[in-house]
Order: sequence, then C-alpha cells, then structure tokens
Amino acid sequence: VTLVESGGGVVLPGGSQRLSCTVTGSPFSVRRMAWYRQAPGKQRELVASVIRGNTNYADAVRGRFSISRDNSKNIVYLQMNRLQPEDMAIYYCNAEVQYSKVSYDYVELWGQGTLVTVLS
Repeated sequence: VTLVESGGGVVLPGGSQRLSCTVTGSPFSVRRMAWYRQAPGKQRELVASVIRGNTNYADAVRGRFSISRDNSKNIVYLQMNRLQPEDMAIYYCNAEVQYSKVSYDYVELWGQGTLVTVLS
C-alpha cells in the first residue's frame, strides 16, 4: 500500500491548483486522510484533514483551501485557491491505513511529496 500524489507545479499568486493523492494497493480501510506541507527551513505542518466527513483546516488556509475525498477510489484532493507565495512548499499526503481485515491496527503512511511553487 502506498500513497501517490500528483498535481504540484508552478502557479502565479492568486491562482489555483488541485492536488490529488491515491492510496494504492487496495487496503481494507482508510481512516483519516490529510495534507501536510513543509516550506524551506520550516517544520512540516498540517494543512487540512478529513475523517468520517469531518474536515479540519489550518488557520492559514481556511477559506482558501478545500479538502475532499472519494472513498470509493481512496483518493483525497486538496483544492487550493487564492494561492500566495507563503503557500509555496512541498505538500505531503498522509493517510491512516488498515492493511487487511485481520490487521486491527492502522498504519500511518506518507506520500513522496509534491512541490507547489507560487511565484512572487
């Protein structure tokens, strides 16, 4: 089971971008899904998360970013609007995965990261 991200790239300030993350390998269950980001010289921080339909956002992105998921395909999206230079970072997908019906524990997985560059 792995997380595969896509959608990063270069965008102008005020622009929009959508990130996607697919959980591959057909896990038995995917619980919480989230997006984190890490800017140069800074710690990784939570951007948004979704669990059982409930969403949570960092103050810096609330109202501009939207997280959603397609449970049938195990995909989580991050729609980013009104992007600013301070949003430039490597964005990481994160998911809590139950590998099989007999493995009761959830394992936390990370994607490889996708770079979002906002020109200034």
